[in-house]
Amino acid sequence: MLVTALILGLLGSFHCVGMCGPIAFMLPVSRENSFKKFLQIFLYHLGRLTAYGLIGLAFGLLGKSLYLFGIQQQLSIAAGILMIAVIVIPAETFAKYNFSRPMYRIIGKIKSSLGAALKKKTPDTFLTIGFLNGFLPCGLVYMAVFGAIASGALIESGLYMVFFGLGTIPLMTTAVYFSSMLNGVVKRKISKFIPVFVVLIGMLFIIRGLGLDIPYLSPAPVTEMVGASASCH
Repeated sequence: MLVTALILGLLGSFHCVGMCGPIAFMLPVSRENSFKKFLQIFLYHLGRLTAYGLIGLAFGLLGKSLYLFGIQQQLSIAAGILMIAVIVIPAETFAKYNFSRPMYRIIGKIKSSLGAALKKKTPDTFLTIGFLNGFLPCGLVYMAVFGAIASGALIESGLYMVFFGLGTIPLMTTAVYFSSMLNGVVKRKISKFIPVFVVLIGMLFIIRGLGLDIPYLSPAPVTEMVGASASCH
């Protein structure tokens, strides 16, 4: 499932450029020293990956707890349904309920810290910017979180989010170096594939949760495997 996280990040990075692109464009990178510029961008991405990894670990605790209750299969199905629902249900419906309102104060503090960091040019600044950037609200990150929870294991959840972040690196780096190449037409064409791919990932999670005994894709429930093993003795 880590491959799906990587591809989700890769395709979804066109959305990331639209949402976080302004931050990438405003990075106070060196214009004279190419190596220094590369290092600064590397630190920015490292900060983002660290944030995503921590988010994955945090939600991994939830997934692990549910796994201990023996509902990992149901959790995978629920995550798949949520992914598909977010794509199918009109955005206006979510806006009506305004789920993110309780987080506004936290988000405001993150943005304030981000604005202050953008004014500095010390090496740790880029790490800080990337780290704070990773915690900004993003629909695509929420999709990845669903996948992380369904992983059911703490480390796997963290890795799921890290692989998602790795997928966003190529285009986000391009946004810093060659922002003029990413015109609106290209973004719109690629963005059309993002909902389709999210639905496909959701379907994969549902199939995985059904326990159809398909190797790698939909393994049989652990209880069935244990029962079969016991009957052999």
